Amino acid sequence: MDTTYFGRNFGVMVFKSTKGQYLYWQFVKYETIAGYVNGIDYLKAQGIKIKGIVCDGRKGLFNALKEFPVQMCQFHQIAIVTRYITRNPKLQASIELKNIMHLLPQTDKESFFGALDDWHNKWEDYINERAVNPQTRKGRYVHKRLRSAYKSLERNKGYLFTWYDHLTLDIPNTNNHLEGTFTDLKNKLRNHNGLSRNRKEKFINGFLRHQLLE
Repeated sequence: MDTTYFGRNFGVMVFKSTKGQYLYWQFVKYETIAGYVNGIDYLKAQGIKIKGIVCDGRKGLFNALKEFPVQMCQFHQIAIVTRYITRNPKLQASIELKNIMHLLPQTDKESFFGALDDWHNKWEDYINERAVNPQTRKGRYVHKRLRSAYKSLERNKGYLFTWYDHLTLDIPNTNNHLEGTFTDLKNKLRNHNGLSRNRKEKFINGFLRHQLLE
């Protein structure tokens, strides 16, 4: 499940099965935990058995879905780290972390966290380095963004390899199929520039409805 936007305060939240069926969607102003929970409740009410969920790492979402095996989309995690350290980091510690992140969708749990632990052991003092502002006497982390990148991994580590911990459920490790849906949908909408919001909603409904689970 994921949400994409077509303009300010105009998004669509979509729930898609691993078989490619669009199970449910709703138009939203914002991506919220309540929206996702409402969608899950709707699917359960329709008698759909949910074996697992792939989603992004929105704060509080994992706890709201704790009754299910939840896989954080690994590409979302890579994007979070990239926002902190950039695509072309200059610091050696950031370069090494970027290289480890490239392993995430390609390797197993033990190998990834083994590499991450080695990185942390090497750079722990560096990312914890603090400086004091002489005027305010307040301390701050010198490499705050790099530290935040690592902390995001530490915070989400229990959800990055759910697919690996539940192999029999055949849970995807990314939301790639849904991201592909969003790309295809937006490309088609570009061929209809100038549509009003109401007509855009009708177009999106038509695009998704033909595979709605009956």
